[in-house]
Amino acid sequence: MTTVAEKWAHVLNDLGVKFVFGNPSGPWMVYMEALRSKEIEFVLVSNEASAGFMADVCGRITGIPGVCYGTFGPGATNLTTGVGGALLDRSPVLAFTHEVPESMRGRTTQMGIDHQALFRPLTKLTTRLDADHVEETILRAKRLALSEQPGPVHIGLPANLGPMSATDESFALESLPQLDSPPAASLAKLVAAFSQAHKPLLAVGRSAVRWDVQSLVLKIIEQHDIPVVLTPMAKGMVPEDHPSYAGVMFHALSNLVAETHGQADLIVGVGYDPVELNYEDWMPDVPLVHIDTMPADLDKKRFRLECEVVGEMCPALQRLAELPTLANEWDLDALAQRRQQMFERMTPRNGRFGPTAAVTILREVLPDDGVLTCDVGAHLHLIGQLWRTPDPGLLLMTNGWSSMGFGIPAAIAAKLCLPEQPVACVVGDGGFLMMVGEMATAKRLGLPIVFVLFTDHELTLIRIKQELKVLPAYGTSLHTDDYDSAKTFFGVPVIPAIDADSYREALREAFAADGPVIVEAFVDPAEYRELVLKGDK
Repeated sequence: MTTVAEKWAHVLNDLGVKFVFGNPSGPWMVYMEALRSKEIEFVLVSNEASAGFMADVCGRITGIPGVCYGTFGPGATNLTTGVGGALLDRSPVLAFTHEVPESMRGRTTQMGIDHQALFRPLTKLTTRLDADHVEETILRAKRLALSEQPGPVHIGLPANLGPMSATDESFALESLPQLDSPPAASLAKLVAAFSQAHKPLLAVGRSAVRWDVQSLVLKIIEQHDIPVVLTPMAKGMVPEDHPSYAGVMFHALSNLVAETHGQADLIVGVGYDPVELNYEDWMPDVPLVHIDTMPADLDKKRFRLECEVVGEMCPALQRLAELPTLANEWDLDALAQRRQQMFERMTPRNGRFGPTAAVTILREVLPDDGVLTCDVGAHLHLIGQLWRTPDPGLLLMTNGWSSMGFGIPAAIAAKLCLPEQPVACVVGDGGFLMMVGEMATAKRLGLPIVFVLFTDHELTLIRIKQELKVLPAYGTSLHTDDYDSAKTFFGVPVIPAIDADSYREALREAFAADGPVIVEAFVDPAEYRELVLKGDK
């Protein structure tokens, strides 16, 4: 007879799953053995939060739900950090945790908490596996994880279930629901609003990346010579040197980006997901046209929703691209000057080895097809604006969830999924301390990843926020005054860099290595204060 664990692994194999990330427990051993028999790699991590982040990134890159696991109680609570990222960053994930058997539900027992209650607000659905519905449960979970908007599904594994005999199943599974074509009336209202505008502006968000509408976005801005702004997770949708490019909102020098979108008399949201930045946080007091798979989330007491086109995005965008060239009042020469000013202000200054120099040199060294993952912190705000991103998906960040600790596990997952592409990670010393254990994971897997550690000895973004509120520095220092760079972390060599020349040489050495390397860049954080948290209005 086929056991539940064997059938579980067989279904995952049929889905195309290559990796399962987690930290094992006693009841998990039968599942690990079943994975081994299917040549699905179980990737042992140092912390289950990393397992969730890795599954998130695998789901983003492959389009197949990433899979992660945590054991009872603390394993599950650790896992929730990564699973929450998949929910708010819109990534398809299947999260499995062991639960107490049915006979012990509601009883007091070691490590026993209600995982269904724990995961309910962090997932699209939480359910349990049973011997009669193994394939059906997993396939329905996969279908839901991939459906719009993508996200995680949690499946509890009762502790005594794995060795049980799995029942033969017969069930009908509906196909993945398709998005409706937008109503003709909505399209007509869209065309009317756009045609009557004098200064329409496109705001492109995360969903536009997922639905691969880059070519249509470019057609619209080039047909009508109008500006476009991006949310951070839409980086790469429009080249930074494009005549219509106005910049990334919410990140470095967003006040200069606001000088453009503040002039608009109509905002056209394209795949705009407010999980990154609410419309109200940046929009001028003008009408909104919202084109997305989901309805607009807008304070309609303060702003006017002129129309929303919900469903497939392509028909609406195609309609705008095919309109006769709009006679608008935008001054693209002035936009070019603002764009030039923005990038000039992020140009490294002579004699100072700060974050702008570190980012600029890394961009010169990392090939155009290289993938950069970025942790949360002041450096993310800089990278989000400064980093030249040739295509969507080449800069991986978390902005909906915005958890420190994302960057290192994201880089490991990216390299596993894209073994032929160079992968680098930028992480601050705060995020590094959270996930330094995953250096052992990268070393054990033999992954040639360059981890660029920005060491400035404090939680700089929080420190700047303290300064803006005229508060004293408190609770943000990470190291003592006698801090010195380590030689290795869990076998991963560390190359320190204190200036541009030593940093450039360290990067070249690191990218030539056949395993993971940490380049520790001792950067002066003073530049951040001039660049980040400048406001979006």
